[in-house]
Amino acid sequence: MIREMEDTCPRPLAIIKLGETFDALREARGDFEHWVAAGLGATRLPIMVLDPRRGDTLPPPEQISGAIVTGSHAMVSHREPWSEATGAWMAQLVAHGTPVLGICFGHQLLAHALGGEAGNHPGGLEIGTVEIALADTAKDDPLLQGLPARFDAQEVHWQRALRLPEGAVLLAGNAFEPHQAFRVRLRAWGVQFHPEFDAEVMRGYIDCMAGELQANGIDPAALRERVAGTATAAQLLGRFAHIAEEHDAGVRTPGPAERGARHRIATTESPPQLR
Repeated sequence: MIREMEDTCPRPLAIIKLGETFDALREARGDFEHWVAAGLGATRLPIMVLDPRRGDTLPPPEQISGAIVTGSHAMVSHREPWSEATGAWMAQLVAHGTPVLGICFGHQLLAHALGGEAGNHPGGLEIGTVEIALADTAKDDPLLQGLPARFDAQEVHWQRALRLPEGAVLLAGNAFEPHQAFRVRLRAWGVQFHPEFDAEVMRGYIDCMAGELQANGIDPAALRERVAGTATAAQLLGRFAHIAEEHDAGVRTPGPAERGARHRIATTESPPQLR
């Protein structure tokens, strides 16, 4: 009876915390894990926050309903031990079919862990509210389908996924960063933008980085003025929670292969048509 009761309990959705925001912003608005949890909305899944940098053990894939891997002020290319270990664990999730969503650093780490490459962006820093263009492949994607062809999202990154893993499906890009979103298999996604950032958080980042921005020839005041709401991008967290709920319940989220859709395998040299 005890075992049967345990089996009916939903498996937790793990937020893997790989960094902290600026102190001033954290005091005012909380940290990455709080923003992600708020974005998930109402979910029946318990939320579990783990920080492998602090020694937290990452659970076996079958013990969780899904995982969201946060951003970080660290760099994937530095290959810190905690980062490499988390990347190897993300690869296990993909192999097991456990849903995973990597955000910014997590996006780049997913690409790196699966055989792609992460490193410095040749164009430098992308920051502020930017436009994202979905590729045709997003029309049948379980996470992105039904979204507008173009929408705004918040960004702050110096590095990027330079090369996607073999077999990855490119889902979104823009003129500055062609690899804004990708999927591997049916339930593993990386997004370079921040669905957990709202306009206030984005302005907070600009304020905290004002000196760095000026040193790089960027006007913080003008950048701050262009910050806008990003409600469409924010939907991704709730959508991912629903995918994790279905996985926990044993219901397979229909994938493009199951619907007979043909997807182009994306490479840097041959990007898909953006809508």
